[in-house]
Amino acid sequence: MNYILEGKNINKYYGNFKVLNEVSIAIPEGQIFGLLGPNGAGKTTLIRTLTQITAPDLGEILYKGHPLKSFKSSEFGYLPEERGLYRKMKVGEQALYLCQIKGLDKKDALAKLKPWFEKLEMESWWNKKVEELSKGMQQKLQFAITVAHNPKLLILDEPFSGFDPVNTETIKNHILDLKDAGTTIVFSTHNMASVEELCQNITLINRGENILSGSVSEIRKSFSKSLFQIQFKGSKVAFANALGFQFEIDEIFETSDHTNATVLAHQGVGSKELLSSLIQHVELISFQEKLPSMNDIFIDLIGRPQSESV
Repeated sequence: MNYILEGKNINKYYGNFKVLNEVSIAIPEGQIFGLLGPNGAGKTTLIRTLTQITAPDLGEILYKGHPLKSFKSSEFGYLPEERGLYRKMKVGEQALYLCQIKGLDKKDALAKLKPWFEKLEMESWWNKKVEELSKGMQQKLQFAITVAHNPKLLILDEPFSGFDPVNTETIKNHILDLKDAGTTIVFSTHNMASVEELCQNITLINRGENILSGSVSEIRKSFSKSLFQIQFKGSKVAFANALGFQFEIDEIFETSDHTNATVLAHQGVGSKELLSSLIQHVELISFQEKLPSMNDIFIDLIGRPQSESV
């Protein structure tokens, strides 16, 4: 697998407080990668370190396999959680200025910003002052500025924070389009629903340490609790008898034409034994393992999100 950005054994101190402790992370090229953790876990500090906004105290950072010496503004796009715009400047003036900082000349910046202003329905904002925009409108503006120069690596820190559902869906679709066009995207969040929908691989950090890495699908399988969701027709008594002592009913309820049940397998038995037993006693409509959500796994490993951020 090709990795576009890697952090190896990253350590970071603020005074005597160790914010990052031997954190390693490898971001596959061409994917949407989730950097997860509760507030205060060190996600933002790790991002700032990986992008050389702040230097690690120990550890190595590689970009496309080579040591990263400075922030590559022409190849990186970074949308921080704490947004920052000059409120008294006009929208278009500010957008052009920030794109020029990333290496575009004024003509190229205008050419690249125009289609994003159209996609995000922002054309009428060009001559407005930033202070006239709502928080959500300012966030759309910053997203457009962040992606206008076609970065190869796009880092989004809580990109949906403050958006209403309509704008969340709009930005989500544009993120998927960027990924399909070849952009690698790092998606930092503690919103697990978005992770399951968008990310192929993740790293979960807590208290400044990497506690879990891998593909979302494999992680969910590895945390399986041997729960099975079943729809069937037939007697509930026959269904219960078919389970014997190897399985137990976690939940069961009837609808107008069938019965839904959730069954827990005891240690040492699984889907094969359950399915073999059931087909002899009831008519099966559907049968599938119920895998834990990323939110379930997050809570199992960490508990409820904390309120502080680092």
